[in-house]
Amino acid sequence: MSSSAVQEVIPVEQMDQMPKEQLRSYLGLSAKQFAEMDRETMQALMEVKVEQQKEIPNDKDAALNTTSWRYLLGPHQWTGYDKPEYIWQPVSGIHKYNIVPLVLGSLKATCVALLFSVPLALAAAIYVSQLARPTIREWVKPCIELLSGIPSVVLGFFALLVMASVLQGVLGYQSRLNAFVAGMALGLAIIPVVFSIAEDALTSVPRSYTQAALALGASPWQAAWQIVLPAAMPGVFAAVVLGFGRAIGETMIVLMASGNASIMSLSLFDSTRTITATIAAELAETVFGGHHYRILFMIGALLFAVTFVSNFIADLVIYRLKARMEGKA
Repeated sequence: MSSSAVQEVIPVEQMDQMPKEQLRSYLGLSAKQFAEMDRETMQALMEVKVEQQKEIPNDKDAALNTTSWRYLLGPHQWTGYDKPEYIWQPVSGIHKYNIVPLVLGSLKATCVALLFSVPLALAAAIYVSQLARPTIREWVKPCIELLSGIPSVVLGFFALLVMASVLQGVLGYQSRLNAFVAGMALGLAIIPVVFSIAEDALTSVPRSYTQAALALGASPWQAAWQIVLPAAMPGVFAAVVLGFGRAIGETMIVLMASGNASIMSLSLFDSTRTITATIAAELAETVFGGHHYRILFMIGALLFAVTFVSNFIADLVIYRLKARMEGKA
């Protein structure tokens, strides 16, 4: 697969002298498409290719294959830039497909979401499972779990109209939509996930652990923090990992609240763009089978691989923690 804008141009008059396989390859057709296409259509396609080559910018970068790994992962000093840059710009005279800004954007939004949601969700889970009175628990638990039923587009809309303005007014940053706003909205989406699993893990710890700690003089908070939470750590870790998977795979919230600018910046207050938002925004506008379509498919596969590996590592850690706590390792 090559995205080079500079390609060999074959005059239309030579179409009849070309071997069929060479003509099919030149026009970029599949065997089925070539068989179903008449001569006039193929001639029109050759004329289009000739016209396209006339419109190619007079630029040294036009001959680059920007889908190679070098340009996908490394910086390059493009024409008109003062220094090497990481640029995702698939719709331009010269297609630029560097995926590093997208990966960085996904990680920034996910990290903010986890830092915001995990402490709140764990605190709520500890309170509901260990400290709250039964009447309060019956109200608080369903209320938090009902948050998972809110559609992500609603959370994205809320972040776009309300959170972005409020946070900008409080913190005074320049870009209204950025990784921080997207991460906070993502945090609202994953709080119910982390809370539900962590609360189940904490509730499953035998009550005798708490009773023994209280009998030895510990306060209810000390028993919950120092006895119950360590015993439920495998389940709590699973909750955090599932929250990570939900956050990095979420699309609609980051599409609406991140600003969708593929900027290579470590600042949380700059607009950013995630892998999921890029796929959602661009896939419908690409040519099926083209290099842009394939690059989007590749980063989708990359996202799947990251999620699969993180879940696998989490499962492995949980298994070892359980074995250690049961005295098997």
